[in-house]
Amino acid sequence: MAVLNWLSGFVSLLALASLSSAQTCWRDTVCSGPKNSAFTGPWEKNIYAPSSRTVSPKRVLSVSTPTKSTKYNQSIPFALSGNGSSVVFDFGIEVGGIVTLDYSSSDEGILGLAFTESKKWIGEWSDSSNGAFKGPDGALYTSFSNPGNESYVMPDKYLRGGFRYLTVFLLTEDDSTVNIEDVRLEIGFQPTWANLQAYQGYFHSDDELLNRIWYSGAYTLQTNAAPVKTGRQVPMLKEGWANNATMGPGDTIIMDGAKRDRAVWPGDMGIAVPASFVSTGDLESVKNALQVMYDTQASNGAFDESGPPLSQKNSDTYHMWSMIGTYNYFLYTNDTDFLLDNWEGYQKAMDYVYQKVDNSSGLLNVTGTRDWARWQQGYNNSQAQMILYHTLTTGAQIAYWAVNATPLATKWEAQAKDLRKAINKYCWDDGYGAFKDNATNTSLHPQDANSLALLYGITNKERAAKISNRLTKNWTPIGAVTPELPENISPFISSFEIQGHFEAGRPDRALELIRRSWGWYLNNPNGTESTVIEGYLADGTFGYRFDRGYSNDESYVSHAHGWSAGPTSALTSYVLGLSVTSPLGLTWKIAPQFGDLKTVEGGFTTSLGKFQVAWKRKPDEYTLHFSVPEGTRGDLTLPFVNRAEKPSITIDGNDVSRGVNYTDGIASVRVSGGGSHKVVVN
Repeated sequence: MAVLNWLSGFVSLLALASLSSAQTCWRDTVCSGPKNSAFTGPWEKNIYAPSSRTVSPKRVLSVSTPTKSTKYNQSIPFALSGNGSSVVFDFGIEVGGIVTLDYSSSDEGILGLAFTESKKWIGEWSDSSNGAFKGPDGALYTSFSNPGNESYVMPDKYLRGGFRYLTVFLLTEDDSTVNIEDVRLEIGFQPTWANLQAYQGYFHSDDELLNRIWYSGAYTLQTNAAPVKTGRQVPMLKEGWANNATMGPGDTIIMDGAKRDRAVWPGDMGIAVPASFVSTGDLESVKNALQVMYDTQASNGAFDESGPPLSQKNSDTYHMWSMIGTYNYFLYTNDTDFLLDNWEGYQKAMDYVYQKVDNSSGLLNVTGTRDWARWQQGYNNSQAQMILYHTLTTGAQIAYWAVNATPLATKWEAQAKDLRKAINKYCWDDGYGAFKDNATNTSLHPQDANSLALLYGITNKERAAKISNRLTKNWTPIGAVTPELPENISPFISSFEIQGHFEAGRPDRALELIRRSWGWYLNNPNGTESTVIEGYLADGTFGYRFDRGYSNDESYVSHAHGWSAGPTSALTSYVLGLSVTSPLGLTWKIAPQFGDLKTVEGGFTTSLGKFQVAWKRKPDEYTLHFSVPEGTRGDLTLPFVNRAEKPSITIDGNDVSRGVNYTDGIASVRVSGGGSHKVVVN
């Protein structure tokens, strides 16, 4: 649509003509993924995903001085001579899969291969991934004894799910020489996609850092979409690593991290699923992840905290995240068959958690105390109350939409209303201006509960404004420290915080936190410079939860973790302003929040077709173009140009000001029928 392409003067660096035409997917999986991107344009230059499933390193690093490098094709063949000699291959971005090493040798010896996501852990021992908390994983080894050309292919069992740097080193008792002739990696993630760049959503603005952050989240989600038989082996190995466990049904599944844990974690999906929808559009992986939670559901209705092979239990919050994930998946797909197949299990899950609500206080009594990483959990923890509220409200929506269960929906809505009253009565700290960690007299005002309170609309506007302000008191130059996990910065919980600030009408705060936290990591030369990290410490080191006994090795932290991809969905839903409000987008909302940006364009797809928005702002007016599938309807929620004056609004040149609802600096307009339109507000 021409009206949406005022940025099209830029030349796309990743035109479709450059994509590999071979329909090759991971091993024997069916290529069921999209063949082409839904939206072509200049934004494609920000896609980190490679154009082929087989890639080579970008450069070779100097072992003694890792800041110095040469291009890979100018360094091959690379000679290793003598015991302990080594070379570091830099793929330039996070990658993962099976390495093939072609080499020629003069005598006998052993070659070692070691992997790391971060430059900080380059060496002969790899970073840590297997979960035994024994330190580095070590290396893979292949021996050679006869002069000539040889090739080493990593065994499938030892697939390395996430790394950027590959160190190859020589062990020999003499002066043997080995020439590394070629290094190739077969990409293992997003296994059903032949074209890894076939995104079904996009985002582009006049802020290049925000653009890169959006795509780093999208690429992280790709690295977290894995072949189902490549989960981390449990029990954990005492030596080395293995990724050959089955995580669930189907060919592809969304898990919690490229390097580790390589299992389904429903809490992570609270961020990962909306971000996947607006970017890659990969909902097949989501469906399989949710299905394994239903397949392993206990007879009493409880969901496990994580999927197999970990299958950890005893988490009320992650139990509810499986239910919220069910809502999100149905909202984006209208997959009624999936919902009806699991509807009995969903109702049992609701009964299981709601029976823990205390009759006297009306608050949830948390007995399943495992959670995302917060220091303590249990009793009437306020974060769990917020999640239960959202579980009840989304459950009511599902009941209305899919199964015509109006009495059940009415019941859950009433329970949510009662819970909201109890939360505000018992958990609010009026003197501080935020929610306490629980209903008792506590000085802890957590980031998670207060962020979720804003996001899920659990309090009034006056209190929401206070919470938004209080949350900024936890900020540092590189992100928000979470009080419930002192000295740690959690991009997972901060993903909820940025959405909370948007809901509170503070896009300035949301954008500032995105730039501070995600911008800091993306520009960090010791990171992957392509994905989003699991977490880090306030001093800027990567030892997330290290001071809490989480691991005895800082290199255990995941540098490609989907639970940190919040900016990807937030920038689309709030800054661009585009979201669906009923299954598949039969109804939708466009409610842009400008912040300090001047131009933004983006969109996504459902089976109904493409949804696309672009806006351009000037001091005294703004223009918004949008295109939505025929037969849909939605609401335009348009900010005033000057908050003190009602604006003039035209749609396709027609003055619609008389049919507009003006409230608190916002103009609301209902649009029916779909199609492409131009809105001018001045």
